[in-house]
Amino acid sequence: MTTSVATFEESPPSATAWRRRLGDLERQGLPFLIAEADGGVCGFAYASPWRPKPAYRHTVEDTVYLSPAHTGRGLGSALLGGLLAGCTAAGARQVIAVIADTGSDASAALHRRFGFTEAGRLTGVGRKHGRWIDTVLMQRDLGGDR
Repeated sequence: MTTSVATFEESPPSATAWRRRLGDLERQGLPFLIAEADGGVCGFAYASPWRPKPAYRHTVEDTVYLSPAHTGRGLGSALLGGLLAGCTAAGARQVIAVIADTGSDASAALHRRFGFTEAGRLTGVGRKHGRWIDTVLMQRDLGGDR
């Protein structure tokens, strides 16, 4: 987290912050998944509300993070697949991915494999490690009433 732009967190959240986040998501019925390998946590995925206004209540934003040492093992697919199933069970209709444009296509490719399509780009919206970073917005319709 501190050396990458894969997340816009600038410092690792404390254990207390993680417990608060998990509790908030649990109360909302949203999924939070952990990947373990080599005796420790190597990744996580969760869905959070896209926006606070009530009309957005059926739209969530996904977060999928893997430690760089654990990529290429199928863990990202396992996390995202489980997360989408959890989002469907929670009654979500749309899932939005906000992906930092790091020059690598790995995260966007993962999302494309799960049916996400590009919905837009936000230019220079994040600043980390002394540079401005674009984000790519991707979207997946989970179905349901229109």
